[in-house]
Amino acid sequence: MSIKCAFLFPGQGSQAMGMGRDFFDNSQVAKDMINDASQRTGIDFENLLFEENTDLEKTEFTQPAILLVSAIANRLFSDAVDITPYYALGHSLGEFSALVSVGALDAIDAVELVNLRGKLMAKACEGQDVGMMVSLGLGDDVVEEICTNQREQGLSVWAVNYNATGQIVIAGIKSDLEKLVPILKEAKAKRAMLLNMSVASHCPLLQSAIEPLSNKLVDMLKDNFNAPVISNVTANRYNTKAQALDLLAKQLVSPVLYKQSIASFDEEVDCYIEFGHGGVLKGLNRRATKKPHFVISDMASLQVAIDEIGKLSD
Repeated sequence: MSIKCAFLFPGQGSQAMGMGRDFFDNSQVAKDMINDASQRTGIDFENLLFEENTDLEKTEFTQPAILLVSAIANRLFSDAVDITPYYALGHSLGEFSALVSVGALDAIDAVELVNLRGKLMAKACEGQDVGMMVSLGLGDDVVEEICTNQREQGLSVWAVNYNATGQIVIAGIKSDLEKLVPILKEAKAKRAMLLNMSVASHCPLLQSAIEPLSNKLVDMLKDNFNAPVISNVTANRYNTKAQALDLLAKQLVSPVLYKQSIASFDEEVDCYIEFGHGGVLKGLNRRATKKPHFVISDMASLQVAIDEIGKLSD
């Protein structure tokens, strides 16, 4: 197909009990991928995804669950439509799903990899009461200046996710984040709210996770990109194993430049296809682009995307 599609993949926060169930019930491919992931990791993904439990909110389980559902959605779409993405982009964890979609990571290898990533992130934060907070309604420079000023006062707080205009996530020590609330509101933030996160992502608190994750990446990454991936760290394209090794290590302790990535490449694509539960990235993109955006989260939305992509390419 000549249509230029960007493949998008969500990160933590998009998880929900029951995600992927429709794929599992109606696709042998989905069943096989869930079974293979369970055998590889020792995680009972049927139970994790489809039964009430508390593990789904723990980062070592959240990450592989989200990636697995995204990979299934992408595999089913790719099996049905002969299309190579113009580029692939993931939000944080989603960058690993993006690498699966372009052939640079095997899907089940990636499930194992991000399970390890979650464990390493949790270990790095062990013994510290960490968290993440969303700030709404303030400019990037205002939030950055507040965080810089508060670090100079001894607080551990960093602007880490640039999600959309006026929406930035801050990571750090939870008690320090709580001290930011009145400061952000005084600066006219519409909202400053702690998120349900068990780690402090994309900040220096995760420094100890870099080396062991990098060692695993060396073994699992392939130099086999069929399309470029947009780096969370640079908001630029990359398409080699060497670049991926460098950028994915840095990603642990660097801000996610999601809105910058969309802004940089929006003019080059015709549409966006988001693979996985929740449509979180569609929400973030709402004010950033007027291009069509399809979310594939079950068999019905898969068929809608297949049909609509077909019409766009006619």
